[in-house]
Amino acid sequence: MEDSPLDMTENKSIHWFRQDLRIEDNLSLSAASKAGSLIPVYILDDINSKEFSMGAASKWWLFQSLKSLNDSLNGNLHIFKGDPKEIFEKITSEHEINHISWNRCYEPWRIQRDKELKNSFELKNIHVESFSGSLLWEPWNISKDDGTPYRVFTPFYKKGCLNSDEPRLPIDAPDINNFTDGVESDGLESLNLLPEINWYKGFEDLWSPGEIGANRSLDEFLEEGLLNYKEGRNFPSQKYVSRLSPHLHFGEISPNEVWYRAKTKENVTGIEKSLAHFHSELGWREFSYYLLYHFPDLPNVNFQKKFDIFPWRENKELLKLWQEGRTGYPIVDAGMRELWETGYMHNRLRMIVGSFLVKNLLIDWREGEKWFWDCLVDADLASNSASWQWVAGSGADAAPYFRIFNPVTQGLKFDSEGEYTKKYVPELKDLPNKYLFSPWEAPTDVLKAAGVELGKNYPEPIVDLKTSREIALEAFATTKKELNE
Repeated sequence: MEDSPLDMTENKSIHWFRQDLRIEDNLSLSAASKAGSLIPVYILDDINSKEFSMGAASKWWLFQSLKSLNDSLNGNLHIFKGDPKEIFEKITSEHEINHISWNRCYEPWRIQRDKELKNSFELKNIHVESFSGSLLWEPWNISKDDGTPYRVFTPFYKKGCLNSDEPRLPIDAPDINNFTDGVESDGLESLNLLPEINWYKGFEDLWSPGEIGANRSLDEFLEEGLLNYKEGRNFPSQKYVSRLSPHLHFGEISPNEVWYRAKTKENVTGIEKSLAHFHSELGWREFSYYLLYHFPDLPNVNFQKKFDIFPWRENKELLKLWQEGRTGYPIVDAGMRELWETGYMHNRLRMIVGSFLVKNLLIDWREGEKWFWDCLVDADLASNSASWQWVAGSGADAAPYFRIFNPVTQGLKFDSEGEYTKKYVPELKDLPNKYLFSPWEAPTDVLKAAGVELGKNYPEPIVDLKTSREIALEAFATTKKELNE
């Protein structure tokens, strides 16, 4: 940015779209558009990502988002699939590229790849710039007084972030009217993002991927959801959550835009606590990326090493029943079916189904992490890893292992009218709410009147809550004891 302006008559510039699929508030795109005739590029990199290649639901979203972005660029987005090193080698050899820029990503494999690419560009005398486009605060700018990274959310956010510089203000969309001609690309269809089986059909009525959809979602949330966000976000049948997570993950809207547009509501009467809580949830997203940056093995390795000897069970049958929403616990099954049908799960349900998997079934949190990775449209390496470790008790600032969510009491408390549960578990729709979350307790005549046959059209519970809870706590106690011996 400090370099002298480049000669517009001779220069060609690449902006590499990654997790910033937007025109507004895009620092890298703005810089590239000023640096020369523009070549906008997107590369699906399944080479370097290896086991972290996108899941099926994310690929559906990406397909729609790239279509939207290409429309915004008047059909000038160049789309490729493969190793960026080879693709950029071809582009830079065919065109005299003077400048390339991108917005930073924080996944360990992307950081390593980008470092190598930057070195190779600089050896060719190509001016390289990277910008902050996905986070409010860069992870290396926030640290404890002793210089070490924070390991607990509250001091990270309140002492580290809120006492740091305010997030930068969003910038306007650049005026792009100078595209480079003659660049050959593979095109969107070549990415093969959509599976042959149209299991994602339900997604299309629920989501609007792309920058326009992201802005519309934010507007709706600020008008209808923010005022009651702090309490209302716990009730899955209510519309008090923002549902911005996939838009933020793909960068269809920047966190800066979300942060400051929410702030415009700060004078609304009674909104103070909800606004602060919403901002802190953006802070939790920051914390997840912060942890991933400073502890790059977060997706695979227990943050708390004591869990390395925890006696997880390998049970493919129980895992499959959990994945399919056939556990016999209606609120758990509702959450898992919502995930399959919509590519999304309400945050309260993510905690409930996660706790059930790792504590009632004693199945390793990494199995849940893998399933979510494939099924969520907002699958995000930082958030997915940090959240699963939080639920398991093995993560930073984690819920203690002995905090075990009871799916019966959770259902009664957060879905008391059964609206959410009956939507996704329709075979129980005629069961009185009194028995909805524990159908095995219902008298025979009540079950018959509701058309429910346990073990036939709705499963018996796959584990006993009380017994499984005791086994989980005993396993944890044994682990602690072994560590202390």
